[in-house]
Amino acid sequence: MTFNEPIALGRTGLKVGRLGIASGYGAPAEAYEEAFERGCNYWTWGTFVKGRSKHMLKALRNVAAKGERDKLVLAMFTYAHSPWLTDTYLHKGLKAAGLDHTDLLILGYYSWPPSRRILENAQRLKEKGLVRFIGLSGHDRKLVPKLAAEGVIDVFHFRYNAVHRRAETEIFPHMPAPNGPGMVSFVATAWGKLLKAEKMPPGEAPFSAPDCYRFVLSHPGVHVCMSGTKNVEQMRENLSVLESGPLASDEMARMRRVGDFIHGGKRSAKQ
Repeated sequence: MTFNEPIALGRTGLKVGRLGIASGYGAPAEAYEEAFERGCNYWTWGTFVKGRSKHMLKALRNVAAKGERDKLVLAMFTYAHSPWLTDTYLHKGLKAAGLDHTDLLILGYYSWPPSRRILENAQRLKEKGLVRFIGLSGHDRKLVPKLAAEGVIDVFHFRYNAVHRRAETEIFPHMPAPNGPGMVSFVATAWGKLLKAEKMPPGEAPFSAPDCYRFVLSHPGVHVCMSGTKNVEQMRENLSVLESGPLASDEMARMRRVGDFIHGGKRSAKQ
């Protein structure tokens, strides 16, 4: 078993590659396009274009120009927390990319339930055909089961890695089944801590980014693990995870042991 096969993104039914590709880290367009050719078709991009996200914009245009838009699952983020601003930036983003819709609109950075106005506006965008599904991203894991039970949010983005593992008790066991939401994990490297020699216990070598992705994808509750890259070489290194499979028991034990060390040996509510 490897991570090379696509998976259904929860009840959306969208077929996605297991490694998600995030914009904004500086990788050139050709890196994104190479990942797409390898089956990594779940891309996250902001609802407005600035800075380094312009490289994904170019890749989006190139994918669409090849007639492969239907193979791409585009998740556009909005951090506006305002219906009017969400609409404005969504329209601008779609126009810039030459697209008529996004597969997901992700309501970004919520540590509290979105307001009724925000959710109603997202539903209107869905009814207009500008958005196919609605997602939510945030750091409050306990919010995920509550919103999942309501059935409005189709996909959740949440933190999960070897250092921060409370999703194993606060999210995964509480997801509705069957027909649960899509589950997308971010910060697999714990903001780079798992990659740094100075963060390791005595005698332990640091992990690679693909090691961290394997840890996340080894959990059956995760559909997609997000990644970010600065260049083509990093993208190719990350793509190597597709040829691997779940961690062996000794590898998993090591990841957890090092994760506990980095966390300070305390499994707190803020993990």
